[in-house]
Amino acid sequence: MNLQPDKKAGIELNLTPLIDVVFLLLIFFMVSTTFDKESRIRVNLPEATTKDEQQNERRVLDIIVDAKGHYYVDQEEVLNREPETLRRAIEKAAGERRDLPVIITADAQATHQAVMIVMDVASQLGLTQMTFAAKIPPEQN
Repeated sequence: MNLQPDKKAGIELNLTPLIDVVFLLLIFFMVSTTFDKESRIRVNLPEATTKDEQQNERRVLDIIVDAKGHYYVDQEEVLNREPETLRRAIEKAAGERRDLPVIITADAQATHQAVMIVMDVASQLGLTQMTFAAKIPPEQN
């Protein structure tokens, strides 16, 4: 018979899995971190006194349809509501470029037909990048 009390085994902390996790985190951060671009080749660009032509080029073509169905191309009112007049105004504003994005801003009360005429005329002219402007409604309580 053993009368001595049982000795409790000492608690040991195995550090091997902890070290493995730390090394994996270190590797992850090393791979995902972007370093300074100091190692790139340094090039002194030549200087010119003329401005770049692309800075003056138009980036978008803005067409507005108001509630009464009147058209505005780049803030200038089109004389009448005829598609041919709208076509001439768009051709004048776009010039030779057919890759301009077109932003159609239509009033909420504008007729569907007026908006479809704008889309139809623009697509006939080769302007295929069209988008519609809208606003976010105020939050309701």
